[in-house]
Amino acid sequence: MRVRTALAAGALLAVAVAPLAHAGGVDGLSVHGYGTVADDSTVTLSGTYRCTDDSEGPVYVSSTLRQGNRSAGIGGTRAVCDGHLREWVNTAVVKDPAYRPGAARVEATLVQLTADELGLPTPGFLATEESDVELR
Repeated sequence: MRVRTALAAGALLAVAVAPLAHAGGVDGLSVHGYGTVADDSTVTLSGTYRCTDDSEGPVYVSSTLRQGNRSAGIGGTRAVCDGHLREWVNTAVVKDPAYRPGAARVEATLVQLTADELGLPTPGFLATEESDVELR
């Protein structure tokens, strides 16, 4: 739970980081143009990512969903950093109030956790992408 909270907070700080392309050997990610909202308020978002090196610490794909004045972190997927283009899928149950089908905005972040001098995890942003999506 602490990692998820840290990832959500880190994603909000990543707005100033420019998105990186999907060129071979370069870290980057994308967001699919749609997401889903199930009857039980489960939200699912997805896209693709590529990362090349996780030797300094684990890498995650985090996502934040915005609709109207509502914003929430939607899951965090552990990334496999082997240079191949891979799919990410993040899911969370979001209630009170629940998201509804329609237009929304997603910010996805590829973040690497490295240890600082005290051994505490510190996020390093590898790539970020903001995209309009349609919730179905």
